[in-house]
Amino acid sequence: MAALGWLTPRRRSATARSVLAGEAAAEAGLKSTQESQDALAAGTTTADDADRAPDFPVFGDARAAAFFDLDNTVMQGAAIFHFGRGLYKRKFFQRRELARFAWQQAWFRLAGVEDPEHMQDARDSALSIVKGHRVAELMSIGEEIYDEYMADRIWPGTRALAQAHLDAGQQVWLVTAAPVETATIIARRLGLTGALGTVAESVGGVYTGKLVGEPLHGPAKAEAVRALAAAEGFELDRCAAYSDSHNDIPMLSLVGHPYAINPDAKLRKHARRLDWRLRDYRTGRKAAKVGIPAAAGVGALAGGTAAAVALHRRRR
Repeated sequence: MAALGWLTPRRRSATARSVLAGEAAAEAGLKSTQESQDALAAGTTTADDADRAPDFPVFGDARAAAFFDLDNTVMQGAAIFHFGRGLYKRKFFQRRELARFAWQQAWFRLAGVEDPEHMQDARDSALSIVKGHRVAELMSIGEEIYDEYMADRIWPGTRALAQAHLDAGQQVWLVTAAPVETATIIARRLGLTGALGTVAESVGGVYTGKLVGEPLHGPAKAEAVRALAAAEGFELDRCAAYSDSHNDIPMLSLVGHPYAINPDAKLRKHARRLDWRLRDYRTGRKAAKVGIPAAAGVGALAGGTAAAVALHRRRR
């Protein structure tokens, strides 16, 4: 921590939480990799042949990997929102709480900024829902919810990009503020290597209502990618990263090959200035609607509420 000495105590604390969240996500993701590989061996979802070839070359390199944001990059909408729908359907919380989450999402979308008080309120509300529930229970439910709400929302174009990296012999990881094991379910279903996501604490297989570090959002994503790269021997200047949100600029800036996918207005402007590659798989109407500053709110909400269903088994 000596290297952080120039920072104010508040900034130093925030940076330390980002590092902790990133390292915890990398550790959880690596643990889940073997399960993903087993699932692949048994047979998993793959892209249609028509979607397997993207319109840019991908070169095989054992020291390269690809990192994909999830919400609005790989999947239409926010995974945490779809998961929340599934939990509400199963009566995990009441309509009043659903309305509260809906209001928080609307606020983030309209404001396009991360207010600390709103973020904290979202996390506290989310954690209260799963506190005391068993990890295994939500894991099982997560598989069902994927089939019900998520499977049909994968962007074929982004899926093809991920497959191109896999075909080149590279590892492909989701990096998301969504719960780490929810993200792992999605990665496994898509045949990807693994997932880095928000890590919530559990003791004896039961959620404690606490986070490990903070939601894997913004700078924390970059820390997670950095930690994973160190563990796996990746050279970041050879790696690629994909995201729709300007909140992920720290992660995108970390790699040698950043891509803006379905970008919000701020990321589009940033990407054009730096000559990053862009891909937009939305219709013109959707792109215009999501392109307002509010688009960043989806990522902010996911970061703020991911702890609600973070499914990492962390034992003490």
